[in-house]
Amino acid sequence: MPELSPTLLVVIGLLVALGAGIVRGFSGFGFSALTVAGMSLFVAPAPLVPAVMSLEVLASLAMLRSTARDADRQWLWWLVGGNVLFVPVGVLLLVLLPQTWMRLLVSMLLLTTALGLRFVVTHHIRPDRRLRAMTGAVSGLMNGLAGSGGVAAAMLMTASGVPPVHLRGTMITFLVFASTLTLACAALATGASSGAGLLGAQTLHWIAVLTPGMLAGVWIGKRLFSDDDPAQFRRMVLHLLIVISALGALRASWELMAM
Repeated sequence: MPELSPTLLVVIGLLVALGAGIVRGFSGFGFSALTVAGMSLFVAPAPLVPAVMSLEVLASLAMLRSTARDADRQWLWWLVGGNVLFVPVGVLLLVLLPQTWMRLLVSMLLLTTALGLRFVVTHHIRPDRRLRAMTGAVSGLMNGLAGSGGVAAAMLMTASGVPPVHLRGTMITFLVFASTLTLACAALATGASSGAGLLGAQTLHWIAVLTPGMLAGVWIGKRLFSDDDPAQFRRMVLHLLIVISALGALRASWELMAM
């Protein structure tokens, strides 16, 4: 991992958060995955993850007033229920199993699915109760394992043909709950295993560094969003999911090579 000056790290953090914030404002998800993947090339991810999850809550709250009315209530309740049940399972597995290998497995699974949905599956999957239940469970498990539950949920909702405005509104509303729950479970797991608090000085430092870039990016992304062409939005979302999943796999591979 390259040694950079603190000033340069702050500049890089602002730029990464700005880019990830634009994606978040446009699509309703992707900030945490892009920020952690980008910043992990320069700093250790441990203090970044809780900082970024905290900012996910802030980003959603900043957008919630204008988007909550667009959320698909059926999808939202299934996602919330699945995360309540399966985030603790994912966090427990993360504590018990090799973290980097689990994150690599999750990223490769997401990448394979996104590629399949983009280039193989051309028709929409029927959004019945079983698909919604599976999406909630997979989202919760992946949130606990790798903070990737939003990516998994967006992927399956896109596959079922949820209109762009409802997909974006559902994801923004859902991520307030999911990020808070994941933070709480991670805090409990950290305290139980080492007695250390979740938010240390480094985490608070990265919250302060990343917040201005994220807020500016979200503001820009909100103004770029348009739901006029659902087919084009679906393609853009799947392309974004492929990029996020590939970055996650590269990040995990980088960590394995550095061991």
